[in-house]
Amino acid sequence: MRYGNEQRVEPRAAWMKANLDQQYWDGQTQIAQGDQQTFRVGLDTLQKRYNQSGGYHTWQSMYGCDLLEDGGIRGFQQYAYDGRDFLAFDKDTLTFTAADSAAEITKKKWEADEAIAEDWKHYLENTCIEWLQKYVKYGKATLERRERPTVRVSGKESHGFLTLSCRAHGFYPRSIAINWLRKGHVQAQETKRGSTAPNSDGTYHAWASIEALAAEKDEYQCRVEHASLPEPGLFSWEPESNLLPIVIGVVVAALIIVAAIAGFVFWKSRLGRSEKGYKPATGHDGGSSSSGTGSNPAI
Repeated sequence: MRYGNEQRVEPRAAWMKANLDQQYWDGQTQIAQGDQQTFRVGLDTLQKRYNQSGGYHTWQSMYGCDLLEDGGIRGFQQYAYDGRDFLAFDKDTLTFTAADSAAEITKKKWEADEAIAEDWKHYLENTCIEWLQKYVKYGKATLERRERPTVRVSGKESHGFLTLSCRAHGFYPRSIAINWLRKGHVQAQETKRGSTAPNSDGTYHAWASIEALAAEKDEYQCRVEHASLPEPGLFSWEPESNLLPIVIGVVVAALIIVAAIAGFVFWKSRLGRSEKGYKPATGHDGGSSSSGTGSNPAI
């Protein structure tokens, strides 16, 4: 869901829209509008604490819950100011961890009111889990689907060294393992990785690269492990064949030769007709020749 410029909370997934009525969205809108006012006050307060007279600033809140396969529950609530950690909640100890002296003020204030921590603990362990189970039920077909990754391995050589890149695209769910192997052994320390990022269609993409000696390129393989694959996939770099330009050149030359021969035959045919004074014969009744034979003259 999202809270947009229309000042309303709207569904982003089709299964959310199909399973939740307008009353639900009206309630979420009221919550978002209330948070908006609270955040504005929070921004004003923090600018004063950090001695900031103006400029662009952000106040962020992130919270959620996890329902583990063994039935265990995890929950988190975190705050950030201008992209930096500010405050984090521990539901087991009912305490807050402050990132700096400005956050210490908020920590003391919130811990002095026991109801704040108790309310968050109840939300994370009960309300959040209850709705998480509902969401999983509503979106089961979408959330539990399996989309296989499309994997492409590329290489770039320079001065005897080779940069190998392994890219996986269009996979779902998000979790994936991409590793470079040398002679069958994982090269964890030597591998550079990009974050797993979402695509516009709800799938994900990720990559991993490694530096190698060009002479040792055949020793490397990319191994991809994903829930959609029955077993890990192994992929190697295959340099583009140098025969392609030759093949294209041969085909073009052949087409030129064929065109030249066809043109020569056509020219000879026209020349022969002109020299013999050839003219099409008329029909027996003095009219045109019968239809159905195109430009060919009647015999």
